[in-house]
Amino acid sequence: MVSIRQLASISAISASLITGAAFAQNAVIVNGKPIPKSQLDKLVQKSGQPDNPQVRDQGREMLVTRELILQEADKREITQNESVRDQIEQSRMGILVSAVFQDYVAKEGFTEAELKAAYETMKSQYSGKEYHVEHILVEKEAEANALIAQIKAGANFEDLAKAKSKDPGSAPNGGDIGWVSDKALVPEFTKAMVPLKKGQMTDKPVKTQFGWHIIKMDDTRDVKAPDYESVKDQLKQMIASDQNWQKAKFSEMMQKLRAKAKIQ
Repeated sequence: MVSIRQLASISAISASLITGAAFAQNAVIVNGKPIPKSQLDKLVQKSGQPDNPQVRDQGREMLVTRELILQEADKREITQNESVRDQIEQSRMGILVSAVFQDYVAKEGFTEAELKAAYETMKSQYSGKEYHVEHILVEKEAEANALIAQIKAGANFEDLAKAKSKDPGSAPNGGDIGWVSDKALVPEFTKAMVPLKKGQMTDKPVKTQFGWHIIKMDDTRDVKAPDYESVKDQLKQMIASDQNWQKAKFSEMMQKLRAKAKIQ
């Protein structure tokens, strides 16, 4: 036979287990209203931050704040206020209009002709040449002249760049700054670089705001536009950023909707 004391103990344990299970599946309970753990999980995921106790505590506080506002709005009958209800409906419609239009644009908004025209515009921006150069940057002109003399005497440019160059970005790579446009560099550097032939080095140090440079030309090439397929998404972004295009597309969407609708 089970005694009354044992029954009480069993009941207490069962209640404890039930309460524990309830808290396990809820993020928090606010005035008796449970907020599911799934909401907290979604909030943490959307935050883009690492999932850790601190971030979860912040998310939980946000859920508590939201729920307290909702409960207080019900208590004060705010949602029964006609003006508030109108504003909520306007916000809802604004969100839906935007979402429907974005979906339309993503699935039906771009014609091949529009994309090809945008691509031709993009291609026109790819002109001129790119230069593959190396350089050694030092603080004083005399030091640069000494290095030029060493290189002309047979010293290796890349080894000297690693040992002497003050440019932290290129020095570890033997002075190599990769392929660059003449427009991406300071004018003094560009002026000295452009006339160089493949394999040629500046005879004199070049002064810029950063110090004194010794420049070596590795190679040159014509600038080429990326192929059409690889930039399609970028082209769509370019087109969609035009407000006049957006207005025209929205009008087009509404005309299609009306043409399919039965309006009496």
